[in-house]
Amino acid sequence: MDQPRTRRPARPREEVYAAARAAVAEHGLARLTMAGLGRELGMSAGHLLYYFGSKDQLLLETLRWSEAQLGEIRGRELARRELPVAARLERYLELYLPEGPGDPRWSLWIEVWSRSPESPDLRRGQLDIETPWQDDLTALLDEGRATGALAFTAPAATRAVQLRALLDGLAVPLAIGLPGATRADALTHAASAAQALLGAER
Repeated sequence: MDQPRTRRPARPREEVYAAARAAVAEHGLARLTMAGLGRELGMSAGHLLYYFGSKDQLLLETLRWSEAQLGEIRGRELARRELPVAARLERYLELYLPEGPGDPRWSLWIEVWSRSPESPDLRRGQLDIETPWQDDLTALLDEGRATGALAFTAPAATRAVQLRALLDGLAVPLAIGLPGATRADALTHAASAAQALLGAER
């Protein structure tokens, strides 16, 4: 009698997310296939589709996992009340911007943005993932104004939107490796813009 085939256990989702993030960063989403990712993980493409439904959904969930990891770091850094608001704002800028060309987190963001116009689900998911960045910055700006460390009159949420839009504009050329775009320059421009928008102490 034939022995029954043993079913290979599913990989933990975190392992799938890590492999997908690395693959997107290295090759881009266009070259990421469920079959290829499944081979890397020792799973079938059908198994991956069973859990995620589509490549877009896998991309979104991988980005959500990636941002949740960074969100824990951001939360700890911004909660360090022994540091002045200006120092915590500087740390926020550092965490927001890419580490350099091909940054895996930013490669995921760029892929999500490029596919969002055709997918309401991706747009909703993107907003869910972006909201903690906005909320944390707004809270920090409110604290800075209340303590006198920042001097601006517009609503804190408005200033947070403006600063994040500028950070996105600095981040994309750096993440895609545009010639002349460097992390050092991006951080310098971000700090200068923050000072102009917020009256931040230097």
